[in-house]
Amino acid sequence: MKHFAEEWITEWCYDNGWTDLFIERQSNYWAFPPNAVMPEPIPSKVLRRIKAEKGLSNDEQMWSASAIVTTLISFVLSYLTRCPMPLVCAFAFSAVVVGNLEVEDL
Repeated sequence: MKHFAEEWITEWCYDNGWTDLFIERQSNYWAFPPNAVMPEPIPSKVLRRIKAEKGLSNDEQMWSASAIVTTLISFVLSYLTRCPMPLVCAFAFSAVVVGNLEVEDL
């Protein structure tokens, strides 16, 4: 799950003079600082600040919405079938989604 939109990081790099942004895997952002010859990782303080300002990324919004929809559908199915298993499955799915929403070591 992508926790940051590439546009957010690109915008920060442009505003602060960092160039040639590239993404290593999903959560490692590297760029050339001003007047530097070697790329450096975008500082974690900056990533935290960007996340606080911008909120949820598109991926995070989509997964959150799918967890809510799954829970609502399972509630109806559980009521109609008089069986708790749809709610148990929705709980498990939502637990996985919430776990993935956690931003790893920044």
